[in-house]
Amino acid sequence: VQSKKKSIFYTLVSYFFLIIFLLPIFWICLLSLTKIEFNGTIQVFGIPEDQYSPTLGSWIGELKSPELYSSITKSLIIAPSSTLIALILGLPAAYSLARFKFSFNSNKYILIFFLTLRLIPIITVLLTYHYIFNIVYLYDTKIAIIFLQSAFILPFVIIIVRQAFIDIPIELEEAALVDGANYIRTFIFIAIPLAIPAIVASSLIMFSFAWNEYLIVFALSQFQETLPLYVRTGGLNSGFHFGGLAVRTFLTIALPMALAILAQRYIIQGLTLGAVKG
Repeated sequence: VQSKKKSIFYTLVSYFFLIIFLLPIFWICLLSLTKIEFNGTIQVFGIPEDQYSPTLGSWIGELKSPELYSSITKSLIIAPSSTLIALILGLPAAYSLARFKFSFNSNKYILIFFLTLRLIPIITVLLTYHYIFNIVYLYDTKIAIIFLQSAFILPFVIIIVRQAFIDIPIELEEAALVDGANYIRTFIFIAIPLAIPAIVASSLIMFSFAWNEYLIVFALSQFQETLPLYVRTGGLNSGFHFGGLAVRTFLTIALPMALAILAQRYIIQGLTLGAVKG
């Protein structure tokens, strides 16, 4: 009986947080199908009946905008590129920290360094990078944005995938080494395939951060307008047309949400590796 009560309680809590998560998305969808202009006051928790008129005008207007497709294209270049570079650099680092012991027991200090890198507020270093990229003529380029985003999302792949590599039985790699494979082939053909769930999970987390990044793009560019910046600048340029802003917001969150839903099995497996022992 006690177990059943706990199960009901946890189910109710889960549904409660699900509603909290879905309510803003539902509200965005509702606003995108209305035509409401800012008239000096904002009603946060409801749409007045005399202002509610379902229409696809906001969607049609936004989908005709060249700026929308330009920002989507830039986001589709910057976010996957940042994720790919972080994976290329992070996977060997995660494998090294999982399989090799460095002198002076420095593995844990290296992990702390990467964790600290993620904890540093991005805004505290943006002025420095703004100055550096101006000197090397990379300001307002996709390369500068990709470089800095890769650096800040790199800790995710190292911390998550390292645990997956630790959980792989060392006997599998030792058998490959006995058969003549070197460490590189063992890493590529044995370790990486077995750590796919963690790699997918970390990739989606990194992609989401890169896709939604606002401060880096805003500080390091004038014309590299990604989707998050398009939501902001579109609102400033065209006034407070809530339907259009809702359409832009929905388009910004749609791709990360779709990828998370499609890869939820890998995300759950990847993030729970190492949680249960024995």
